[in-house]
Amino acid sequence: MKIALFPGDGIGPEIMEQARRVLDALNLPGLVVWEGDVGGAAYRRHGHPLPEEALQMARAADGVLFGAVGDPDCDNLERHLRPEQAILGLRSHLGLFANLRPATTFAGLEGMSALKPEIARSIDVLIVRELNGDVYFGEKARRQLDDGRRQGYDFMSYAEDEVRRIAHVAFRAAQGRGGKLCSVDKANVLETSQLWRDVVVETAADYPDVELSHMYVDNAAMQLVKDPGQFDVIVTGNLFGDILSDQASMCVGSIGLLASAALGERQTEFGTFGLYEPIHGSAPDIAGEGKANPMAMILSLAMLLRHSLGREADALRVESAVAKALEDGVLGGDLGGTAGTSAIGEAVLERL
Repeated sequence: MKIALFPGDGIGPEIMEQARRVLDALNLPGLVVWEGDVGGAAYRRHGHPLPEEALQMARAADGVLFGAVGDPDCDNLERHLRPEQAILGLRSHLGLFANLRPATTFAGLEGMSALKPEIARSIDVLIVRELNGDVYFGEKARRQLDDGRRQGYDFMSYAEDEVRRIAHVAFRAAQGRGGKLCSVDKANVLETSQLWRDVVVETAADYPDVELSHMYVDNAAMQLVKDPGQFDVIVTGNLFGDILSDQASMCVGSIGLLASAALGERQTEFGTFGLYEPIHGSAPDIAGEGKANPMAMILSLAMLLRHSLGREADALRVESAVAKALEDGVLGGDLGGTAGTSAIGEAVLERL
């Protein structure tokens, strides 16, 4: 089993260190671990946010654990040299089109949510976001109109095969959960969304055991606040998924608790190749201070164990250790507590 670790920028190295401690404690037989540079750290050392060495390392691995990228000192670089191009490049080069973002309220943390505790308690949703299409990867530019005004534009598009493959991922996920799938779009005004809805409906014929519904994205945002317990699995495009998954994170109380997986079609000896990362950013304002909550990073490791290494029992051990630490009141600053990065990691290890 081969894992590539990319700590990245900001708090990335700090939280990756705690995930590595958990990984080492599992003592997995035959495990090989590589570590490489990405993001602003890679730009400073290699002149590019995604060096060829890191890309080859990722291609040779069974799974990638990714910290975070983003560095204010790199904000004035040309776009293709900015730290964020590391994660976008990995998703593109590795064919990672399906982003899984689970959002579940941990027992005892209902009061941390911005929602009423009785509403927050009901949250257990998996958001499946398409990663390789939409306005993020479409043609984009600025131009000057004939009357002298500046105009920016971004091209949104999906081909039917791109929609169908993410729909299959979402339907299969729903089969393994509560059997309900809500497809989120904006089909009333966007032709791209109308195609999305048509293809999802066509794909539903292969999954008669899954209850399919549709919702416009504005209503979905409202319903995530009003009645989040109604959702089991949500599937949506890149732009809408980016927004809704961050919203879901705050519904459960903190962005510091949410892990994510980016999966492709490549199968390894042990499972599905994927890249795993917390959904929060590099948080440069607290980098190096030992304040960052590493739980989302540790939970991302659990997802890697489950999906890419086929080690369900180990994944459950890690998730249970995190849940027990939270239940025992080991809370970082993001949850109103005082526990630092190392202390949280130590607490998870003790319960592991």
